[in-house]
Amino acid sequence: MSEVRTSKFTNKATLIGFVVLTGAVALLSSVQEWIDIAFHPGAATIEHLSVTGQQISPALTLIALAALASALVLTIAGRGFRRVIGLLIVILGGGLSYAGVRALIDPFDGASGPIAQVSGITGTAQSTLVESFNVSVWPTVTVVVGALLALAGVLVLVFGQRWKAAGRKYESGSGPARPRSATAPTDDRISEWDALSDGGDPTDDEDDR
Repeated sequence: MSEVRTSKFTNKATLIGFVVLTGAVALLSSVQEWIDIAFHPGAATIEHLSVTGQQISPALTLIALAALASALVLTIAGRGFRRVIGLLIVILGGGLSYAGVRALIDPFDGASGPIAQVSGITGTAQSTLVESFNVSVWPTVTVVVGALLALAGVLVLVFGQRWKAAGRKYESGSGPARPRSATAPTDDRISEWDALSDGGDPTDDEDDR
């Protein structure tokens, strides 16, 4: 039973589908509200500011798209290239988790740009403008998704070498054809010598052709 379960969770289709799923969730998370900021009255041009994951970490969308592209490449990649793609997926997952952890630990660091746009104030003085702020669940979701994506990359590194290479079934059919083509000239020479020994001229056939 353990071997069957292992094969189901580590085969090519399952892991590629898992990478696609995590990349899609990461892409969705990048456009969601991560931080909601309420300013003191008159401190900014607006009372509330919603900051998305893309605004906090502009690389989020690129990482998510790269994960989706990696899943596409895995469908046609050979054994050697699968290791490269698996390592890339691990790095992408780590980048997602880092962005989420950064937003959870220091929300003001990622939101400093949007705050400066609506208040005109930069640096540590921005904290005096904020009355309250709320961090949504999406940074935590991104941390989890990044960890799962990195795990998928590790599984690709470990089990990707066992996947069947595309086009291998076509290679077996071409093997027997080579000996036939190699023996064809030898058979023609034997026929010519037989014709000469019988008194015939083998060049007659060539003229007829």
